[in-house]
Amino acid sequence: MTVRVVTIDGPAGSGKSTTAKAVAKRMNVPHVESGALYRALTLAALDAGVEFRGQRLVALARSLPVRLDLTPRGFRPEVAGVDVSREIREERVNARVSELSAIPEVRDWVNEVVREAVEGYPRGAVLDGRDMGTVVFPDAALKVFLTARPEERARRRLLQDGHETSDAEIARATEDLARRDEADSTRAVAPLVAAKDAVVLDTSDMTFEEQVAHIAALARNVFQ
Repeated sequence: MTVRVVTIDGPAGSGKSTTAKAVAKRMNVPHVESGALYRALTLAALDAGVEFRGQRLVALARSLPVRLDLTPRGFRPEVAGVDVSREIREERVNARVSELSAIPEVRDWVNEVVREAVEGYPRGAVLDGRDMGTVVFPDAALKVFLTARPEERARRRLLQDGHETSDAEIARATEDLARRDEADSTRAVAPLVAAKDAVVLDTSDMTFEEQVAHIAALARNVFQ
């Protein structure tokens, strides 16, 4: 059965979240960022000094709780009722989120929360992550796999985080992304890979508006 959702997957720095958010706004449906849950739980575990072990992390997530809260602007990550949208982008979270996201119990918990988040929205939703179209919603109406040249992804990530984009910083960020790509692509559970029926979109030479318009047009076609 085809599920009325658009999934946007891709490697770190490919612009999944900002693109998905813009597409969702254009389609007038909710946006769900699965990566925000992994980041929020990473933040919570670091602050609480909890070991990165599956059941302990899931227990922490449920007790605080770590959740997605629906606001007029879409879903936002919360820890114990506090909006952590900014804190989850900190470097200490960047350094550990891949480790946490490779834990099977954590992935099961995130998938459960994401599926629950989109229930009750018959008009559809736009979701982004790394396995939305392969694991969480394999029957999605539209699957998109965003990618771009490593240097371009690094530049975009630096801009997103408010850092300078000198050649040296781009080179450093490119190396960081390469390590993240390796970890995400070779993990045993739900590795980063494009779904067989996904539309692979290289945005290296596209403007943000162009990629949003392209995906929105595809979404309208499949939602008709």
